[in-house]
Amino acid sequence: MQPDLSRLLRPRSIAVIGGGAWCANVIEQCHKMGFAGDIWPVHPNHDALANLRAYPSVDALPGAPDACFIGVNRHATIEVVRALRGRAAGGAVCFASGFAEASSECAAGASLAADLLGAAGDMPILGPNCYGFLNYLEGVALWPDQHGGIPCQSGVALITQSSNIAINLTMQTRGLPVAYVVTAGNQAQVGLAQIGAALLDDPRVTALGLHIEGVGDIRALEDLAAGARKLGKPIIALKVGQSDHARAATISHTASLAGSDAGARALFSRLGIGQVTSLPAFLEALKLVHVAGPLASSRVAAMSCSGGEASLVADAAHGKDICFPPLDTARAARLRTALGPMVALANPLDYHTYIWGDAPAMAETFTAMMAPDLGFGFVVLDFPRGDRCSAADWDVVIDTVKHAHAASGVPMGIVATLSENMPEPVARHLVEAGIVPLCGLDHAMDAIEVAAALGRPHTRPEPVFLAEPQGTETLNEAQAKVALAHHGATIPRAHRADSPDKIARLARDIGFPVVLKGEGLAHKTEAGAVKLNLADGDAVRAAAASMTCDGFLVEEMITDAIAELLIGVTRDPAHGFVLTVAAGGVLTELLQDSQSLLVPATRAEVRDALMRLKIAPLLMGYRGTAPAALEAVLDTVMAVQAFVMASPAHEIEINPLIVTADRAVAADALIRIEGDS
Repeated sequence: MQPDLSRLLRPRSIAVIGGGAWCANVIEQCHKMGFAGDIWPVHPNHDALANLRAYPSVDALPGAPDACFIGVNRHATIEVVRALRGRAAGGAVCFASGFAEASSECAAGASLAADLLGAAGDMPILGPNCYGFLNYLEGVALWPDQHGGIPCQSGVALITQSSNIAINLTMQTRGLPVAYVVTAGNQAQVGLAQIGAALLDDPRVTALGLHIEGVGDIRALEDLAAGARKLGKPIIALKVGQSDHARAATISHTASLAGSDAGARALFSRLGIGQVTSLPAFLEALKLVHVAGPLASSRVAAMSCSGGEASLVADAAHGKDICFPPLDTARAARLRTALGPMVALANPLDYHTYIWGDAPAMAETFTAMMAPDLGFGFVVLDFPRGDRCSAADWDVVIDTVKHAHAASGVPMGIVATLSENMPEPVARHLVEAGIVPLCGLDHAMDAIEVAAALGRPHTRPEPVFLAEPQGTETLNEAQAKVALAHHGATIPRAHRADSPDKIARLARDIGFPVVLKGEGLAHKTEAGAVKLNLADGDAVRAAAASMTCDGFLVEEMITDAIAELLIGVTRDPAHGFVLTVAAGGVLTELLQDSQSLLVPATRAEVRDALMRLKIAPLLMGYRGTAPAALEAVLDTVMAVQAFVMASPAHEIEINPLIVTADRAVAADALIRIEGDS
């Protein structure tokens, strides 16, 4: 159930409970922000705090406060919360630490957290162990420290689990209008997704930025993403830290390929949440979607008066999902007229300095570059230092970019290659004019890529599959293959035996050539327990005699392979079941070529993931070779998913899945179930 945070986030009255510098700072910051409502300090031994009358207790307050900052120790916090609930307060920020986050150091932490929740009941609380929040729309600062933000009429909302990161974000000088900054702390009662939903409900909030240390409630995040899509408001996430499954013991390649953040990346992609990997990219992406919204496409036009800058633009976009489409005939003709015969026409465009200061020519050049099918266009422009130089001659560029934006209707920006070369006053002016000021070329490319991804059609996906494995068991290869075959995977013809003579006789039933494997080993190839292309019984017998193992498995040799793939699933406690498709066999470690999704993934999503692999050309028929049986690969992936959803396992891997022109065969497999017995 979504808690009602309206009184807490947009209060008309504030109670500050406690003394000392922290509580005095809350009152000071509210005054600095111009908070127009009542502020009621509460202290049992002081008559006044920060020049305001202090009340001896919560019960003595003249009314039920909408929002409360509780700046007392953890034990007293519980009693204050109980008293506030009794007064029907709108909600509270719990500043104190020493609750669940300190359980490993203090045995009482977990029980105190439970007591806090019991005291709060249905009254919303933020934290504990958090700084609180800033509402720059209405001048509210339940915030015990300095901050660098200013009032605004509309802007993005930021939520972080780190109070220090929150402070740092308020100090940005990039021209990003910030409507709210909220710290979630321990999320004992109200989680990040619930806070996000409350902020997005404010019509003045244009986008949501999430700095996430741990996802927590996946179902709440799914609901948040769906609500944001309905409102047409994008979400940008910066996920840090490692998920639990990255630290779990593994016996497959799948977990190492999935890595510590693959589950998060797959989850955000599934939910249509944009993801970045740095704080600068986080702010730039939020700024872009605040001004322009999600982009209609990743097709971009770039302009600069320097060939060096144009080359930097192309290099910065290399490897990203950003396209600089070539100029069509009509645009090239307009540009030739505006620029004359000495300029090489291309995208990115180096328009030289011939037209610098010539407003009509610059306006025509920028407008001609902006084809209607583009998602974005930008001019590279680094501003001179204001303390030593004059930027008067740069105004013409700003004016002509505004003209091109108005004439074309395509979102446009001005990009400074170095973040310090975009002065904050200029950035704020550009935002107000509907032009995106982007600070730093590399982070600008990050922002454009994310905004274009957010602009693609996205429907609400099926809920992520969440389940606990039951029992603890590792299936041997033969057992794992049979289990997967029951759900539709294709496996080789095979026999098992415990002696070289028996396995040699059984090999004849399969038909030569065959593959011999020693059983009881996790990584058989490294142990020399896999022998390929054995042509007769003597070769099988000799190969078996050379292995030190528990038993033998002989299988048909799959010939005419076009590609080898890895198909695997690992259970990530933080994000669900991570499905990995990758280059398999000996290429697994060499290429580190993988894509991750979450179970359940649709057939179309798996196909798209396969096409994003580096080895995708092999699957499609490389240089005239036959294409691989892609539908058979998809059948195998669906079979693996079906097994997972019927019998949740900690780890499943097929490696290699040998793909020929007409089938896909699980040549090796493992399954590990690890859960409550």
